[in-house]
Amino acid sequence: MEAGITRIVVVGASGQLGREVMRAFQAVGWYPVVGLSHGEIECTDPASVLEAIMPLRPGVVVNCAAFVRVDACEDDPERAFQVNALGALYVARACRKAGARCVYISTDYVFDGAKPDPYAEDDLPNPLNVYGASKLAGELLVRQACPDALVVRVASLYGGQGARGKGTNFVLTVLDRARRGEPLRVVDDIRMSPTYTVDAARAIVELLRRGVAGVFHVVNEGSCTWYEFAQKALELAGLEVHVESVPHTAYPTKARRPANSALSTEKLRRTGVCLRPWQDALAEYVARLAAGGDTGR
Repeated sequence: MEAGITRIVVVGASGQLGREVMRAFQAVGWYPVVGLSHGEIECTDPASVLEAIMPLRPGVVVNCAAFVRVDACEDDPERAFQVNALGALYVARACRKAGARCVYISTDYVFDGAKPDPYAEDDLPNPLNVYGASKLAGELLVRQACPDALVVRVASLYGGQGARGKGTNFVLTVLDRARRGEPLRVVDDIRMSPTYTVDAARAIVELLRRGVAGVFHVVNEGSCTWYEFAQKALELAGLEVHVESVPHTAYPTKARRPANSALSTEKLRRTGVCLRPWQDALAEYVARLAAGGDTGR
């Protein structure tokens, strides 16, 4: 890490990924880590951003704050762009003023899913929904404000006890419904790269350690459909439950989703950072859930 860093700041520290980023930095013990939740910083207010960040004299700011409810973004595009684009810009400008490295968390939803293979970082974005468009705008604004920013695209996150505001995630929902004997119907025509928040957080720390900048895809190796993901989670949990495979049209949504948002990690691997296969990451998560322990360590 660069000399002169006094603190590492995580914006959106109470979210599903933010909590793990906090833990990952605390585990390496470089510098004091300060988490800012929504009650401590309003990303859509530039004055609030400066007041929260500048006194901390950060060397690194990881911006995990986002409006992530994809369908809700369709109903409130103004809010989506305020948080995911303008809010990201305000944080990036504060980073530039503080002389801090800026890390912005983006999404696989910047792509339209038309490509049959996993998307690389230099593939042309073409978001299908407001959420993806707002995050892409955030990427562009962050890199305009901070040319040395690190933009990390993640996908289909799970970990801990779920996302803030939802209290759950896909894995927890599937296992809970299976144990209650409820029918399981899961989409089998949308492919993605499921990613364990623990692994994503550790990779972010590693990328900062190596001093890289630019856009990186940080996901577990491999891809699957949501149906395949559910089947694997149930198998690992020892639950013999029938899962019905259905097309995405069985669950109409306001926001369109890309049919294939799998992300390539070739660029990440060239830096010497490699996340384990999604099956191995899921196995650890399910095992920790079964043990009743801390699912985030």
